[in-house]
Amino acid sequence: MGTLPSGLADLVADEESLARFLTSSSQFNAVTVKPSALLPSPTDRETSVFRHGVEPRAALWAIGLEHAAGGRKLHGVAVFQAQHVRAASLEVASSEPPPRHASIVGWPWRSDDPELQKAQHKELALVIAQHAEVLLPQ
Repeated sequence: MGTLPSGLADLVADEESLARFLTSSSQFNAVTVKPSALLPSPTDRETSVFRHGVEPRAALWAIGLEHAAGGRKLHGVAVFQAQHVRAASLEVASSEPPPRHASIVGWPWRSDDPELQKAQHKELALVIAQHAEVLLPQ
């Protein structure tokens, strides 16, 4: 098992926490992350996450502001474990740089049936979202 520039192992462990930064208030409500917050980018067919748990919060927000916001407001962050990604039959792959970055990969792509693809993506994202904790800025 190798080590990444950040010092993390290149393989993401099941019990490792992942953070998905929420740049739209429509991606969550007071207690729930919506599946739409976890959907893959149509460009690279992946969902960008960072390998970071709830604490320390200051470091978590710093990562979000520096690497995820892209000038947008950070409304919150969804935190969940890699095992929940794998429970959705998806995988988490290390993807540095930036430091601590990873991607949720393995989303099904069906160019022959975009409606079915959309439904499958939402169903898989729901498996992850139901285990996610919403953190709001303090």
